[in-house]
Amino acid sequence: MPARDPQEHNAPPLGAADHGRPHHHGTPLAELPLLEREREQAVLSAVIGELRSGRPAVVTVTGEPGAGQNELLRWAARHAAERDLRVLTARATPAEQDLRYGVVGQLLSGHEKFTHHLPRLFLDQDGPGRFPGLTRLLTAARDRPTLLVVEDLHRLDPDSMRWLEALVRRLPRAPLALIAGSICTADIGLDPCAGSPLTGSATTVELALPGLTHTGTATAVRSVCGTLGDRSFVTAVVEATGGNPAAVRDTLDRFARAGHPPDADHVRHLRALAADVTGEHASAALGALRDPVALDVLRALAVCGELLDLPLVLALAGPSPMPETRLRSALLNSGLVVLRDGRLAVRGPVVRARIIEEIPTAERADLHARAAELAHRAAADDQGIGDLLLPARPVGARWAVDTLCRAAAAALRGGHRERAAAYLSRALDEPLTEQDRVRVLFQLAAVELVIAPVAAGRRMGGIIRETGRAAEAYRARAEDLVLLGGDTDTAWRALADFLTGPGADGGPGPAPGLGEAAEATARNEELTALFRVVQPLSHVPPEIAGPPAPGLPRASRSPAVQGVRAWETTARGADRDEARRLARAALVPDSSGRPTLTVPRLLACRTLLLTEDGEETEAHLCALLAEAHRERRSVAVARVLALRTELHLRHGRPDAAARDLAAADYELPPDNRHPLSYPYWTALGILTDLANGRPDRARAAAERPLPPPAEESLSGAQLLYARGLLAQASEDHHRAGNLFRACGRWLLRYGYTNPALLPWRLRAAEAAHALGDAAQALRLARENLELAERWGTPGVIGAAQLCLAPMHGEDRLQRLRSAVHHLGRAPDRAAYTRAVVALASAENGEPDPGTATAVPVVGTTGPGGDPVRRPRPAPPPPTRVPAGPLPPEWRILTPAEQATATLATRGLPNREIAAALSVTTRTVELRLSGVYRKLRIRGRDELRALVPGTEDD
Repeated sequence: MPARDPQEHNAPPLGAADHGRPHHHGTPLAELPLLEREREQAVLSAVIGELRSGRPAVVTVTGEPGAGQNELLRWAARHAAERDLRVLTARATPAEQDLRYGVVGQLLSGHEKFTHHLPRLFLDQDGPGRFPGLTRLLTAARDRPTLLVVEDLHRLDPDSMRWLEALVRRLPRAPLALIAGSICTADIGLDPCAGSPLTGSATTVELALPGLTHTGTATAVRSVCGTLGDRSFVTAVVEATGGNPAAVRDTLDRFARAGHPPDADHVRHLRALAADVTGEHASAALGALRDPVALDVLRALAVCGELLDLPLVLALAGPSPMPETRLRSALLNSGLVVLRDGRLAVRGPVVRARIIEEIPTAERADLHARAAELAHRAAADDQGIGDLLLPARPVGARWAVDTLCRAAAAALRGGHRERAAAYLSRALDEPLTEQDRVRVLFQLAAVELVIAPVAAGRRMGGIIRETGRAAEAYRARAEDLVLLGGDTDTAWRALADFLTGPGADGGPGPAPGLGEAAEATARNEELTALFRVVQPLSHVPPEIAGPPAPGLPRASRSPAVQGVRAWETTARGADRDEARRLARAALVPDSSGRPTLTVPRLLACRTLLLTEDGEETEAHLCALLAEAHRERRSVAVARVLALRTELHLRHGRPDAAARDLAAADYELPPDNRHPLSYPYWTALGILTDLANGRPDRARAAAERPLPPPAEESLSGAQLLYARGLLAQASEDHHRAGNLFRACGRWLLRYGYTNPALLPWRLRAAEAAHALGDAAQALRLARENLELAERWGTPGVIGAAQLCLAPMHGEDRLQRLRSAVHHLGRAPDRAAYTRAVVALASAENGEPDPGTATAVPVVGTTGPGGDPVRRPRPAPPPPTRVPAGPLPPEWRILTPAEQATATLATRGLPNREIAAALSVTTRTVELRLSGVYRKLRIRGRDELRALVPGTEDD
């Protein structure tokens, strides 16, 4: 048998790349596996030195596949040959694993003294205890110390293993050393103490090769790439390869060939290359696994080894004549399996995926199905069984559907929405009853509202259109969720199709009993209420053929009906007390035990928000938020947080508004929202940014293009209003006026006249006043005041009076006093402060300071796009406004000092004065110090004493 060149054995067990390829930078690739092997090289050098003095030794070099065992053994062979030792090398291979004395033949063919013994190695004439060539080898070693180097000892054929064991037992009698390499998980079987006790004259060494450290990996990066790598890049190499020298070498070689620099910008590309390399190594090792029984067990282990114990894995693989110990050894020797906590496990997710990919498709689906059934019988984890069922063929059993639904619920609890959707989608592949099919469809669509809103809308639309009784319990809930998601078109079309279709009366069947009739009535009332919500929100023009929205029963006790009626009353701005009563009734839990819809309750909360019952609104919103979290409805959580954002803005808490909006973005990421809901969320972001003093960010959001259908819907009115506020803040009054009037046209088209929703008339009047169009400004301001008095909330009336005051000079003082009176009882403290400043200036005979704008930042649309204003925190009881002019002593003060002193006499703290005047707190302190110095007083008490009517405040 011809001698083999050691360089042909370079490839590691997991199929590393060829070392003979040209390399463009410093260190050759073949030398990289010897990085950080100085300690091992020193030990081997010492063993070789002792062998020259006649001292025998047994050295085992172990490590994970690709750790560089073979490279180290070849280095030792070269080192020994340079020192005039006889070196015999061999490498065990899968192809020779069934060949008797295959490795022994390689060893003895390495020297002419032993070649005539080779024919006897393959004959069966040798009896027990006979080891061909062993005696001659021991004799020859006495003439010249001999080193035997055996690579991949774990692949040895049985006869060669017994031959080496016999050699080890005889080592103390000859100057001969054996260096063997193996993977660390294999049972090498070489025990120098086996058979007879040693005298201690033989050296035994075990060398375990660790992976590369961060420093060693950095050296490899510099050697292969020709430059130092970023720390983040080196860390990524360590993480992606586990520090395995062969994987590091091949990954960096491919990376360098691509011409990329080793920096943080190319970490993703590096990880992809590392996964490819690991997969190729695994495929090579898998191809070398020749035993079909071991292959079946390996596949079963890859499918469910992390979920089931080895006896169950063996049962899944099928009966086998191979003993378990031999099977374990074969699996470990493959290099694809490791021991973790005493259990066999596939080496890493990439290796596992590659093993499963090699299984034929039909066989893979069947194996997963059988594994899932076995795991179900073993009461394994629901998500583990669900993962087995995902690629499996349909099982056709009830337990599979139940397990997948429980796995989806567990995934949602962990925040894994995509995984939950995969489980539910897989459940639909099983044979289902009609009731179960609709239930699973509804659960899947509810999850997809966050990750795939358009697909979710289609599923929900299908449920709404269902005419059978199976969908009755889910139809209204599906419509509710579609509205929350913002897909108003699907909600309108699906419900319109159902109401005009053959199943509108519940479909054929026996006449319902009294209880069923009441249930049917409740369902119809809910659908009618939701249809009245969705009809004005859809961008489909009303003239398109479709059923008109039915009227709501006035005597209904349904919370959905009460909530929608409350909102419709609020939108008309006609009866504040009735709207408040209906809203509170809608928020009372339903005594029938039916699942309560979210949209009507959000409308009820929005109604209370506009009736300026802020504390009550916040309490109900907290309850709704807790319920949405409990049911894990992310879309509902986001909508409740959005409405609470509006409440914070109205109550002067911009920081809290920003926090709630950020939390809503987390629950319903901006990229996962339905396109028709973009105007709602964009407007809410603009208003929040404006309130927090971030106009540049608000401007960037306003300039983003939106889908045309979204801008043409009623929900686009809110965005028009927000853009108008942004233009007004930039003093572009012409554009602002156009935007406010466009907003008003959409609102009037659907009968939304309440100025508390979006005070577009007030803002348009301010823009016209700034442009010098006094007639139009006065007309709009008077219309706004008339509608505000009709609605009757103090904040709306006070804002209207404050807007009208500078436009109607005859009764300016009277209107300013009315504004202060009303705004003092409203939640908008900033508007109240501006009114006080304006009144003080007017009473002092000064011209209008231009601070008449007392409207709070106005909010967003309703659950599907209904426009709404946002509140602010309730102020303390209002202070009295001086009836007469300010003291003559104040004339020595500057206008800025007068405004600051006026607010100080009203009891406002420095922080609120600063917010009202748009200055810093330090500026307020300096102005007040100047006031005290000029007036020769010592503080606020004496300052208040100078102003008539404030002494008793």
